[in-house]
Amino acid sequence: MKKRIVIFASGKGTNTQNIIQYFRQGEVAEVVLVLSNKKDAKVLELTKELNVKNLFFSKASLLSEDGVLQTLKELQPHLIVLAGFLWKFPEHILKEFPHKVINIHPALLPNYGGKGMYGKYVHEAVVANKEAVTGITIHYVNEQYDEGAVIFQKSVALSKEDNPETVAKKVQQLERVHFPQVIEGLLLNPQTPPLPHSPPKHG
Repeated sequence: MKKRIVIFASGKGTNTQNIIQYFRQGEVAEVVLVLSNKKDAKVLELTKELNVKNLFFSKASLLSEDGVLQTLKELQPHLIVLAGFLWKFPEHILKEFPHKVINIHPALLPNYGGKGMYGKYVHEAVVANKEAVTGITIHYVNEQYDEGAVIFQKSVALSKEDNPETVAKKVQQLERVHFPQVIEGLLLNPQTPPLPHSPPKHG
């Protein structure tokens, strides 16, 4: 029986589509539900086209013991994946699904993390600071933005000619290759997260 993945997303759904299509090629897992906090998010249209169940929810539903949590309890996902989800994840869901909620961040944490640091804002800051490298971080989710234990990091070199748009493309390429593979690895070999300051695994 395939393992169950639930995805939370707020935007276009690029990573969501990639994850759905990746797992459709094998027998390990399937995406059983995509949830979004934005009614007009493109990810909802996308999942409908891909014949994956989707659900819009409000902040009240996310914070309620009877809302999103109840939906997740009924599904009992093996892994909850945040793919461009911008709200802080509630503690009561994290407690119900310990070590089962992960996120991807478009930078090498702990750099360029925290509230308000997502998408283009991360890439703009990286360029403004003339960084020689950037990358992705896949990490467990805890009660704080971008502070959970690191699972995987991958870097990419930058040049002086790079701008936020070209940096975004380089980071998205890393996401496309590595995010589904890391998810698959966690499903095949569930693990207890290391301490937050343990050295990450580099790919």
